[in-house]
Amino acid sequence: MHLDYNHLAALAAVIRTGSFEKAAQAIAVTPSAISQRIKLLEERTGTVLVVRGQPCTATAAGLRLCRHAEEVSALEGALGSDLGKLQAGDERTTLRIAVNADCLATWFIPALAATSGFLFDLVVDDEGHSTDWLRRGEVSAAVTSTARAVQGCDARALGDMRYVATATPQFVAQHFKTGITAATLARAPALTFSVKDTYQQAWVRKVCGRNVTLPSHWLPSNHGFVDACLAGLGWCMHPLAMVKPHLDAGRLVEMVPGSHMDVPLYWQWNRIVSGALKGLNKAVIEAARARMNP
Repeated sequence: MHLDYNHLAALAAVIRTGSFEKAAQAIAVTPSAISQRIKLLEERTGTVLVVRGQPCTATAAGLRLCRHAEEVSALEGALGSDLGKLQAGDERTTLRIAVNADCLATWFIPALAATSGFLFDLVVDDEGHSTDWLRRGEVSAAVTSTARAVQGCDARALGDMRYVATATPQFVAQHFKTGITAATLARAPALTFSVKDTYQQAWVRKVCGRNVTLPSHWLPSNHGFVDACLAGLGWCMHPLAMVKPHLDAGRLVEMVPGSHMDVPLYWQWNRIVSGALKGLNKAVIEAARARMNP
């Protein structure tokens, strides 16, 4: 199927900005031109690509075409660089990546900052689900807990993210006077990031040998997790990199010393754009290995 890349650029701009008007501003055309390009692209593909609304969103087919446009742009950028034709100020490729919130809060941003030539569109999702984004073709790369590469992708081990169960000394003294047991954990409030956050339950099974129904505050924020824990709102699992200064200072304590959990993480990327992502891949691997357990 032959596709007009001006039409694809219009589609990507609408999905990225959420409106036809903002998309028109982004690529310096009129809103009517954007509308016409989307209409022609939908006629060419025979399917709806954009759900009109506030904001506009993509259908599954629309997202796949956006990723195709992104891959072509990345390949063209890499070719231009190889040929020495990139000039300062040239439009940069927008690269969509799936990453979990803990990596984003600890080491992933420096990897992005060390990479030039891209604008980044980050999808934040649990590392156990990020391969789904790759499998659907909605992202070009992802941090994942899956070692086996998705079809059409390459994978590289990043190291282990270490998690520790922590609380304030006062919280432990108040809620665990008789020790950390299934009975006391069933009464002490925990903190949970989202329905995909299973680390607290996994740690409880490791410590107690069985599942426990935990009373929980729901708090979808990494830094909010730390703040809530420091305030004595509950106990929870943290990446060690985020709370080590608080542990060293005694503001938080490890609830059961030596009961940490190590989660292996992997970097997967679409093989089609492997050449274009060479610099990003190197930066991600180096940043992860500098902050995580090998």
